[in-house]
Amino acid sequence: MIKYFFKKLLYRIRGQHTTEHLQKLGMKVGKNFNRLHDVTLDPAHCWLISIGDNVTMAPYVHILAHDASTCYSLGYAKIGRVNIGNNVFIGAKSIVLPNVNIGDNVIIGAGSVITRDIESGSVYVGNPAVKIMDYDTYIQKQKAKMTDNNIFGEEYTLRNKNITQKQKDEMFETLEQGIGFVK
Repeated sequence: MIKYFFKKLLYRIRGQHTTEHLQKLGMKVGKNFNRLHDVTLDPAHCWLISIGDNVTMAPYVHILAHDASTCYSLGYAKIGRVNIGNNVFIGAKSIVLPNVNIGDNVIIGAGSVITRDIESGSVYVGNPAVKIMDYDTYIQKQKAKMTDNNIFGEEYTLRNKNITQKQKDEMFETLEQGIGFVK
């Protein structure tokens, strides 16, 4: 209870709302929602947002259910539902605009702007976002890059409060050869 109070206080200081608060206002959220820091879920129209199971939103993602670009000319803002499927990753600093459906098993690259529906089983990047490949193809390409030498366990992260300088140096030197993977 105390942890929730401080979390809520921190969000209010930042001018944001907790996921729990937005759910009370009508936003729908499935299981295993991983909302990293500074993600904005349109608080003015959060009941128009639906998020599936196993969704991760990286830092600074914005999900908008309204677009005020028409306010001056028309006197009204555009609004639309945003539906995010299951097993979706939305990369850092991406923006999802109103009236968008994102299917299941989707990866959206960092900095993307989602202006239209995203089909299931795909990878999209860019502004505006375009499909670059199928989800399964992307996963297979990444899996092929994994070797015994470039895979690191959770002990190589800050989740391990005892990560050593030796581990940091090992990771740093290994990645001189290219990309790696961490649990």
